[in-house]
Amino acid sequence: MPTLPLNVGRRRLAAVLLLAVVAVVVAWRHVAAGAPSTGGALAVAPIRPSAAAAEAAGSAAAPRPAIVIDVVGAVHRPGLYRLPRGARVADAVARAGGLTRKAERDAVNLAAPVADGEQVVVAVRGAAAVSSAGGPAAAPSAPVSLSTASAEQLDTLPGIGPVTAQKIVAYRQEHGPFTSVADLDAIPGIGPARLAELKGLVVP
Repeated sequence: MPTLPLNVGRRRLAAVLLLAVVAVVVAWRHVAAGAPSTGGALAVAPIRPSAAAAEAAGSAAAPRPAIVIDVVGAVHRPGLYRLPRGARVADAVARAGGLTRKAERDAVNLAAPVADGEQVVVAVRGAAAVSSAGGPAAAPSAPVSLSTASAEQLDTLPGIGPVTAQKIVAYRQEHGPFTSVADLDAIPGIGPARLAELKGLVVP
């Protein structure tokens, strides 16, 4: 049997060993790639918004609640109106149709903020009459007719200010002349105690 040269045998042996090493490395990588992770990856917990951030987001998304304002006095449409929170007196007056020609503009702070349940009073020009001594005007000596008296005359009655006087005028404009002094009980702000105080000072 012929023998191979010594250098040829060594070359073959080296090649066989190299192929074996490559096969082992490839097999190891294949097994490592298919094996499940044992903690090499970092687990990240989901980020939850803080309570303050969630509340702020909810407040921004929710509509701002409305407030109810009572506008009376020298405006075109006195009454109750809904306004957004943070509204000003100017907003309330605008909703009520604006100021009338009789309004005392300088007595109204249109920039003032309004709150829920507040009454915005627009005074009538010259309604808050005062005596020469600086005190409130004296009550009239003769009975005042509820059906014909002006707001200024009604304002001189005890317990009847410019706002209530304007309500009396508005009431008779809507319902006609007063038939009895007791009809005043239908006007907001006038109750049994006020009626008793006005006894003898007013007539229908």
